[in-house]
Amino acid sequence: MVIAFIEGLLFAPRSFAQKFLVWALSPLGKLAAFWQWKKLNAKKPVDLEIRVVSVGNLTIGGSGKTPLIVALAKRFDKAAIVLRGYGRKSRDLIVLDDQSAVCDVGDEALLYRSLLERAIIIVSTDRKAGVLKAKELGAKVVFLDDGFRHREIKKFDVLIRPFPEPLNHRVLPAGCYRLPLKAYDLADFIAKEGEDFARKCEVSNPTDRMVLVTAISRAKRLDPFLPSGIVAKYAFRDHAVFDVETLKAIAKKHNADSLLVTRKDLVKLENFSAIALSVLELEMIVSDRLLMAIDDYYKKASNF
Repeated sequence: MVIAFIEGLLFAPRSFAQKFLVWALSPLGKLAAFWQWKKLNAKKPVDLEIRVVSVGNLTIGGSGKTPLIVALAKRFDKAAIVLRGYGRKSRDLIVLDDQSAVCDVGDEALLYRSLLERAIIIVSTDRKAGVLKAKELGAKVVFLDDGFRHREIKKFDVLIRPFPEPLNHRVLPAGCYRLPLKAYDLADFIAKEGEDFARKCEVSNPTDRMVLVTAISRAKRLDPFLPSGIVAKYAFRDHAVFDVETLKAIAKKHNADSLLVTRKDLVKLENFSAIALSVLELEMIVSDRLLMAIDDYYKKASNF
């Protein structure tokens, strides 16, 4: 309930309490917007002599960055993914290998690792250091996960613009935006959902009685893609680590044949055997317009 209330407040305030809090926080939101815009434009980009494509968004929470990066990166033989590794305990720069654990690199990094076997996956709080490490390891193109605000790196910026757009356009803490809307003007390409990319979902190992269990931001985004056979839904906070006993209790309570999870959830449940898992497989269908923009950038930077 708390998560749903906060998400409603930030994205689409409807109740009196949500609208009142938005009004009360608006001065802070305006101050934050001014400060973030000033910081963004104070940075001067440095050419690291390697192709860098950033895929980001202006709002908090999920917008499709991960599956979009997967769809773009798998087209290149020597690609690297550099991301922060949200939720991990370590702050070191880590190049993922077969021994990498979720506590050290985060769930998103492991998801990239599972979907892009040929790519170099690097978690680094310092994005510049991550890009240089990728270059050292022989990458020809680096995809930055959520790298738009890292203006100190010369790159090709793709910004995802969701559809429908959030009703609340204010900047945190009064709304869901991390930067003011005018930041879209700084992007090299604005990827519009429904025009430049679309989501295709299928369920592997479906059963008659499935309980949705997920730890992604704004879990309601999954509703249009859910199959029949869902008997209950449980949404935990984004990036949460699952407790085995809690999952077993949920399955027992609803007499479930399986738990339905996303790929991002699955990487944290590799050793879970108490009940079968059904997986919501998400694939991103990318427009020719976006693919051509990436290819044009790649060719123009061919001197690297």
